[in-house]
Amino acid sequence: MKPGEEAATNPTVNSDMRLSSFLFAVLFAAPVAAQYVPPPATGAPEPKAPTGEVAALEPLAWLEGCWRGDVGQREYREHWMPLRGGMLIGVSQTVMQGKTQGYEYLRLESRADGVHYVAAPSGKAEAAFRLQEQTVDKAGGRNDMIFTFANPRPEFPQRIVYRRASEGWLYATVEGKVGGADRQVTYPMRRVDCESGEFIPR
Repeated sequence: MKPGEEAATNPTVNSDMRLSSFLFAVLFAAPVAAQYVPPPATGAPEPKAPTGEVAALEPLAWLEGCWRGDVGQREYREHWMPLRGGMLIGVSQTVMQGKTQGYEYLRLESRADGVHYVAAPSGKAEAAFRLQEQTVDKAGGRNDMIFTFANPRPEFPQRIVYRRASEGWLYATVEGKVGGADRQVTYPMRRVDCESGEFIPR
């Protein structure tokens, strides 16, 4: 008998070899099987319903983007970030002859008593104006959305009004009393591309 023939012809040897191979395969595969994690479901998650804070601010979500206007030699801009985390956050800047004349940090947020417009002007403490009313002006074929925010404080302004008009126009008005006399200042702005500064008629 040639070397190796016994292992090939002896059924006992063959059985032992098959058993050893099977045990080796089981022991080797066990750790791999234990580490297997099924892949996550590929279906799109169900959209979540907006929370109360987000829903209250949605009528003002159109502010997102950049706005620019000028009166005389003054240019003013507002830039609003998208509605996220229950807030709309913005900033405004007024420039005259290449120099900053003023700036404000702005935010719109929902509180227990309603929506508030919060302004923190340069060099002054922040002030919160509560949304007093939301109306639509349809006079003369218009369809302007008007948002009036108020704060019965002694310092001007006591009201801030945002009017969304057609063709990308926004009119921001501050009004109230100064020394017992009525005062009103309106800043007309148009929506612009944040990078190019080109007007966007929407």
